[in-house]
Amino acid sequence: MVTTSTEPVLHGSPYSADCPTRRILDRIGDRWTVLIVGALWDGSARFSDLRRRIEGISQKMLTQTLRGLERDGLVHRTVHPEVPVRVEYTLTEAGRTLREPLRALQEWSIAHLGDVAASQEAYDQANQLPPGSTDRDK
Repeated sequence: MVTTSTEPVLHGSPYSADCPTRRILDRIGDRWTVLIVGALWDGSARFSDLRRRIEGISQKMLTQTLRGLERDGLVHRTVHPEVPVRVEYTLTEAGRTLREPLRALQEWSIAHLGDVAASQEAYDQANQLPPGSTDRDK
């Protein structure tokens, strides 16, 4: 079947390039999203708290990811009118529903860390290039 730009995109088919679910999967599959949701697991946190909890995230990436999560309705941003202004981030109800699937991924990662590391090492050794050669020499 050929579709035209005026026909609606089938919803719920992330294998279709134009499906909105693909954008959602891009958001929730992002490593920073996974870590931010984990950091907000038990309640609210300020930006600086998140930055300390999530080692390696830049200020720019934290800001961009939080804005995207807020736009997608997964994180709520609360500004407290104090001096200095205090901003807190909390998972929304929709964001809280991600906790269990992401917890399963985290537990899988921990359980299979050794297996993955061993496979990576074996692959790297099997595909090690002789000195001076390139991938094109294979």
